[in-house]
Order: sequence, then C-alpha cells, then structure tokens
Amino acid sequence: MPKVSTYNIAGAQTGEIELNDSVFGVEVNEAVVRQAVLRQLANERLGTHSTKTRGLVRGGGRKPWKQKGTGRARCGSTRSPLWVGGGTVWGPHPRSYEQKMPRKARRLAVKSALSDKVNTNELFVLDEINLAAPKTKEVVQIVNNFKFAGEKVLFVTDHDEIVTRCARNIEGVKAVSTENINIFDLLHYTKLFVTKSAVAKIEEVLG
Repeated sequence: MPKVSTYNIAGAQTGEIELNDSVFGVEVNEAVVRQAVLRQLANERLGTHSTKTRGLVRGGGRKPWKQKGTGRARCGSTRSPLWVGGGTVWGPHPRSYEQKMPRKARRLAVKSALSDKVNTNELFVLDEINLAAPKTKEVVQIVNNFKFAGEKVLFVTDHDEIVTRCARNIEGVKAVSTENINIFDLLHYTKLFVTKSAVAKIEEVLG
C-alpha cells in the first residue's frame, strides 16, 4: 500500500497514512483517462447551435423573374443558398453530444488520476481543514503555507461547504466535495489536497 505524509493546514507534517492500493496504487491507464476526459468535455456541450435551411428562411415565395428570355440564370426563389440572406446548406442543428462510458471505466480513470498524483508526489493529505473564519484569505493562507502560490490547487473535502465557498474567488484554486470529483479537475489542477475524511470516503466508494 502506498504511504503518504499527513499535514496540518499550517504546512507541518503530522504523520503518515496508508492509502488503499486498489484506489491510489493502480497502474495508470492513459487510454481510459483520455476517453473519460473527452466524454466529460463532450457532455458539457449544450448543442443548441442552429441554422435555417431554405425552407425555414422567411420570404422567397414568388419566382424572382420568368424562367426564360431574361438572359439571366434561372432562379426559383430568393431564399436559395446561392443568394445573400438565403438558407444554409449542411449547417449545424440542435443535437446532443453525450457520450456513453461504462461505470467501471469511469472509475478506473479517476483511480488512474489519483494514483498518478501519488506517484508524482502531488497529493497531500490534510488532517482536517479548520478555518479561523469563513473567509477567502484563510484558504489563501493554506496555499501559501505549502508554498504553492501561483499553482493550480484542488481541495477535496467531505461536504465542507465553507471551504468550497471560500475557495470560489481565488484564481487557480477550487474546492469540491468527494461526490463531485471528476477526471478533468484531477488533471487540470497540479496540486491535490485531500482531507483524511475525504480519503476514507473515496476509498469506500472506489475501493
């Protein structure tokens, strides 16, 4: 089982913790991680883009000029795609970009990302996060205590709404609860802080 150090919010080491090998010690599967990232980004697309075909554009009911004898090309409608203001050919229409992925594969992607954080020493386990006051500067102080100013930092807690709100206005910092962990955040943020209670919850769900 992988072992990592535990810290308090002041940045001082307080001990060690053994992590579940089936969650934090799996072999990184890059193919599954890539598929999971693409799925998440695709599912976030709204797909509300739309264009009008010649049948949807207003106007064009009367034939502009007679078929023969004018010397001009024959034309049946001013809403033809060839005309300015006409319809659009092969334009986008509302659709869903949703991609399916097996639950086991999605969980393997998250496990791979967590294991990679352990392998690269970018996962830090905090005993708990006790803020002196529900203020943004308290979370900034935690980041500064670890000398991670300017880094992209992700906090994972077990339903700590105060930390989530306090980290909301800090550029490059985000806080989520255990059920909102996703593959994109794990890859996007370089430093990962997880509380002991969150570690237990993650191991319970993914183990």
